[in-house]
Amino acid sequence: MKKYDQSQLLKNLPEQFFASLVSKVNSYIEKGYDVINLGQGNPDQPTPSHIIKSLQMAAEQPKNHKYSPFRGYKHLKEAISEFYKKEYDVDLDPESEVAILFGGKAGLVEIPICLLNPGETVMVPDPGYPDYLSGIALANAETVFMPLREENNFLPNYKEVRREELEKAKLMFLNYPNNPTGAIATKEFFAETISLSKQHDICVVHDFAYGAIGFDGKKPLSFLQVEGAKDIGVEIYTLSKTFNMAGWRVAFAVGNQSVISAINLYQDHLYVSLFGAIQEAAYTALTESLACIRDMNQLYEQRRNIFINGLEKIGWEVNAPEGSFFAWLKVPDGFTSQEFSDYLLETVHIAMAPGSGFGAFGEGYVRVGLLTEEERLQEAVDRLKTLSIFK
Repeated sequence: MKKYDQSQLLKNLPEQFFASLVSKVNSYIEKGYDVINLGQGNPDQPTPSHIIKSLQMAAEQPKNHKYSPFRGYKHLKEAISEFYKKEYDVDLDPESEVAILFGGKAGLVEIPICLLNPGETVMVPDPGYPDYLSGIALANAETVFMPLREENNFLPNYKEVRREELEKAKLMFLNYPNNPTGAIATKEFFAETISLSKQHDICVVHDFAYGAIGFDGKKPLSFLQVEGAKDIGVEIYTLSKTFNMAGWRVAFAVGNQSVISAINLYQDHLYVSLFGAIQEAAYTALTESLACIRDMNQLYEQRRNIFINGLEKIGWEVNAPEGSFFAWLKVPDGFTSQEFSDYLLETVHIAMAPGSGFGAFGEGYVRVGLLTEEERLQEAVDRLKTLSIFK
C-alpha cells in the first residue's frame, strides 16, 4: 500500500503534550499499578441531570436529525447573551457578537487561522495551555512568549516585552483563572492589557474556560467586564468546566464583531453547526437553575483545602490556587519538573503533569488536577508522606 507523506503544515504542529502524558500513565495502569491520576484536566463529575434530560428529549425531535442552521440556533445565541448579562452585566448582540464553537479548544485553534497571515506574531503566556501553539502553527505565525512569574502573581509583565515585539504582534492569548497556575486576573491588569492593545493594535483573546471556578468568595472576572474590552478582543467560554460537559464539545466566543464574523465565516467552511439536541441542552444549561455551579465550586474548594492543607502538613511549601481546578506546585530541590513527575509515577504511582510541558517558565513546577474524590486526594498525600524528600 502506498504511503503518503504528511503536509509540511502537519509536520509543523507541536507534539501533543497531553497525549504523551496519558500514554505514560496508561503504561503503569496496564502493569497493574493503582495510579492516582492528577495529571489531566478532565472533570470527574457527571453532567447535571436536567441537562441530560434536555438532550434526551431533544434527540427525539425529528427537526434535530436534520442540519441545524450554519451558525447555530438563534435562541441559543440569545441565551448566551442573557447568561453574560446575568452573570457579568455584559451586553452582547446575539447575532453579531456571539459565535457558537465546537468546544473551546476549537475556537482557540481557529482564531489565529482566522486573523493572521504567515509570519505575523502572537503573544502567548508561558506557562500556558499547550494548544495555543497548535493554531499558531497552522496559521504559519510566529510566537512571543510572555513569562508568568510567581512574584507577579502569574500575570505577564508587559514591560518585559521588547518594543519591537509589541509592534509586530497582532494577537495575544490570556487565560484567567489560569491553567496551569490557578491564578486569577485583576481589573487593573485587564485595563492595562486593553490600553496596550489599543496602543499597538493587538487583538486580545481571553480564554475563560475556568470562568465559573473561583475560591474564597471571589468570582472570576470576565475580560469583557472591563471598559473597552469588546473593542479590541473576544472571550472564549466553554460549558465543559462550568457544567461538566467536556465530552459534549460546546462552547462560544463573545465580543468584538469583526473577530466573531471571521470565526463564523471560517466555520461555515468546516461545519454545519452543532447537533441540534446538544444546542438545546446547552440552552437548558444556560437558562435554568445555576445551583449546580455553586455546588461544583464548593466541591472543588473542599478538595483544594484537603489537598493543600495535607501537603503543608508533610512539609511541602505550596500556594493554594485562587481559581480553576488546578494546583501549581513547586518541585522540591534536586529535580527537574519531568524528573519529579517521573519519580512520583514510579515510586508512589501518582501522576502529575510536569510544568515544563506548559512552557519554559513552567520548569520547576508540577500541575495537579483536583479531579478525583477527596479520599483519593488524601491517599495521594499519604503516599507522598512516605517519600524521604518530605521527611
